[in-house]
Amino acid sequence: VQLQASGGGLVQAGGSLRLSCAASGSTVSRYTMGWFRQAPGKEREFVAVFRRSAYYAQSAKGRFTISRDNAANTVYLQMNSLKPEDTAVYYCVADAGIIFSSYGDPRHWNYWGQGTLVTVSS
Repeated sequence: VQLQASGGGLVQAGGSLRLSCAASGSTVSRYTMGWFRQAPGKEREFVAVFRRSAYYAQSAKGRFTISRDNAANTVYLQMNSLKPEDTAVYYCVADAGIIFSSYGDPRHWNYWGQGTLVTVSS
């Protein structure tokens, strides 16, 4: 599967953005889909994942929503109440066989999109 992330940009603190991850070569319903992010000088960080249910990093709970549109073969990350600390490159990921205990480890995800930059100004 190939993943193409889009929707990043510059937004003021408190604003919203919706990231999209369009898949090609296979259908998103066959995969566990997720989002990671990487801020400058920091390691990649788990944000959210969707299989049959959604799971979120503590930093994303209550503000971010991951969803999947099988007809569009796309996964979304709706981000509300954005904070400057949300500034990062956001990557969508996919894996067909990843288990729950490995969701937070980037080494266990086989497919990565190219990343989209989100910048939140204070």
